[in-house]
Amino acid sequence: MPGPGPHLMYAMGSGLALTTSTNGRFSPHHTLFYTVNSFFGPDIGSFSEWLGSLLGGPADTVGSAVADLIHHPLYYILILGFPLCVLYSWISAFLIQRHLLDSVSRVPLTRMQCFYLISAGSFTHFFLDHLFEENGKTTTYTWILSTGWWQGRAPVNPDAVVVVGFLCVCLIGGFFYLNRANSSNSIKKKSYQSILLILSIASLYCLWCSIQIYWINPRRPAVGEEADLGVLVFLALYFFLPYSLCIMSMYPKDHDTNQIPL
Repeated sequence: MPGPGPHLMYAMGSGLALTTSTNGRFSPHHTLFYTVNSFFGPDIGSFSEWLGSLLGGPADTVGSAVADLIHHPLYYILILGFPLCVLYSWISAFLIQRHLLDSVSRVPLTRMQCFYLISAGSFTHFFLDHLFEENGKTTTYTWILSTGWWQGRAPVNPDAVVVVGFLCVCLIGGFFYLNRANSSNSIKKKSYQSILLILSIASLYCLWCSIQIYWINPRRPAVGEEADLGVLVFLALYFFLPYSLCIMSMYPKDHDTNQIPL
């Protein structure tokens, strides 16, 4: 499974890219806590398992149980999200007061901002874990591949060509329409509408794939041999969702530097 290096470098590199592209609204404080949670966060359970094995006896059993609970993209957030967001908010204030870590706003992160970063870090952690551990045979990765067609050469179904082609044309055509030059909408509104378009097309695309794979008997290849359903669901949960949470954690453009966080 990925060790400290890949987890830390992937998250920190992503955080620095957000810092650069947002002129500091995603501050070094954001990057620090996002990076810490993308590696050490869910792996706290592995540390407790190791500590329990050293102590032996009941501690070993407890440590293994804690590891199974915490090393999970959702359970980590539900179990440790609130106490950690309180702790990280306090650490952020301490770092600013002692001038140990820079922040453009000079205002520490709020608990809600920290909670977003904790959640983003947890999902980012499993973005790497699901792909690169257990010799590529994790439950999630196995499910992704199961949504493809591996029973010889996939037949080309005319209805699949029509449906998938129509959805792709709607995606590109809708993007051109929403972002046309003579539109009076602002860039922000156009981007928001484009995101809704992507979500709508993705939902219909996943619905089509699900019907072909799980409803029709015997199952049919949804999009040739491609595992599109698994890929789309995986990217939505472990790639786009963490970055969306990071964006939600950023300071607003009109942030008041005198504001005191809750």
